[in-house]
Order: sequence, then structure tokens, then C-alpha cells
Amino acid sequence: MVPILVFDTNVLVAAFRSRTGASNALVRRVGTGRFDTALTTPLLLEYEDVLMRSPDDLGLTPSDVTDLLDYLCRVCALADVRFRVRPSVPDPGDELVLEAAVASGAAWIVTHNVRDLAAGSARFGVEVVRPGEALRRLGVSQ
Repeated sequence: MVPILVFDTNVLVAAFRSRTGASNALVRRVGTGRFDTALTTPLLLEYEDVLMRSPDDLGLTPSDVTDLLDYLCRVCALADVRFRVRPSVPDPGDELVLEAAVASGAAWIVTHNVRDLAAGSARFGVEVVRPGEALRRLGVSQ
């Protein structure tokens, strides 16, 4: 059984800022069967909001962002938030990520912000890992 992952927005941003980093290696493997990914509508809207702020800074066009979001909608499991976990973490933006993980039964939240998400996610049995650690656990090289 493959693990279910939920990506923090910062992983998507990092994936486009560095084409050789762990975030990019992980995002490139979405939909390949190595792992499953999940999101919720609020998290998808957060992805859109952040990526559309300055897509050119990420080497993207608005059309590229739309294509990415459409792809994620096709390959990710869409989870319904049945109850709110708020407040569980210091940053309200991180609540969307934690809610998606809890709603989808994700094994891991993948983020560059482990410190802020770890305490809140532990209450719900969700591990918080950095992209490089996720790749190692999946047995995938960059």
C-alpha cells in the first residue's frame, strides 16, 4: 500500500524555484503510483492563490499554473473536510494543510516548515517530513 501525501504550498513553490531540488523531484512524481496525493478544495485554492501571485518568479505563466492545478485535480484524491481541526498550529495557512491531511487519512504532510506543523499534526497521527526525507522513505533518488 502506498502512502498518501499532502503537500504544503511551500513545496510546490520550491519545486518551481529549483528544478534540481527534492521538492521538484517529489512533485514530478505525483501521479506515477509511487505514492498517492490528496487535497481539499480550500487547499487547492491556497495553491492557486500563492502560485498566481507571481508566476513569472517561478518560471511559470498563469496558463502553466492552471494546467498544474488541473492536473492535481485529476490525479489527487479530493477529500472532504468533515470537521475542522483548527486551531492546531501557529500559522492559520498551515491549518489548511493539516485539515487536508486529516480529512484524507494522509500518512505524511510534506513541507519545509516542519517545526510549525509537527506538534499539531502529531495529535492526529500524521507525520510531518521534509521533501528529501519523503524521497528517502519512498526509496526514490533525486
